[in-house]
Amino acid sequence: MNPDYLYYACAISAVILSGLAKGGFAGVGALAMPILALGVDPVRGAAIMLPILILQDVVGVWSFRHSWDRHVLKVMLPGMAAGVGLGYFFAARVSEIAVMGVLGLISTLFGLHRLWIERGGAIVLPSTSPSWVGVLLGVASGFTSQIAHAGAPPFQMWVLPKRLSRDVLVGTTAIAFAVTNWMKVPAYAALGQFTRANLLATAMLIPLAVVSTMAGVALVRRFDPARFYTLIYVLMVLLGIKLMADALLA
Repeated sequence: MNPDYLYYACAISAVILSGLAKGGFAGVGALAMPILALGVDPVRGAAIMLPILILQDVVGVWSFRHSWDRHVLKVMLPGMAAGVGLGYFFAARVSEIAVMGVLGLISTLFGLHRLWIERGGAIVLPSTSPSWVGVLLGVASGFTSQIAHAGAPPFQMWVLPKRLSRDVLVGTTAIAFAVTNWMKVPAYAALGQFTRANLLATAMLIPLAVVSTMAGVALVRRFDPARFYTLIYVLMVLLGIKLMADALLA
């Protein structure tokens, strides 16, 4: 396939999935980066997606600005900041191939983790697990978010057992990742990824991001997502394995 056609096909698919996720199909957005990495190097792809994610975050933060847990953010955000720093350090000092391999590993583990949960499994921490556990999982969340915009699983491992109300959970998650996405801006700037070409690519995708987010809001109330989610997570595992294979064979 022509490289330009491949890039646009992957970029359009990634933005639609990200928009559906922000619109209510939680977890679907984790497939965006593995798909985008098929058409462009993963660091550049993540930089193109970052402003789109920041724009989409506005909806969630505004909608749940009165419903959030101060203690969770106080514990998790410092660790997430450290994880973003580690992700920048990794991306700045290793090859594109190594970043692609790590993205493949993260995608595979995320997909397998979600498939396990879909079948009733779970990694459950005590609801009273100490704050240092939350800090460490925050580091893991920040690292995977910096590399692959996929920081949700480590975050959820510490937060879900606390059984926050629905609105508080959604609001806390929205604020945590909105703040983390802004933390990533200096890192991607230091990597030299906010180029004219990348920002133009982002601008071209923003209308699609808005439409797909609105579509997600409209569809989530009418659609039984169970089989759809299973397909998404299977694709994540397959794409993750392909990315790792490509990195090993490069």
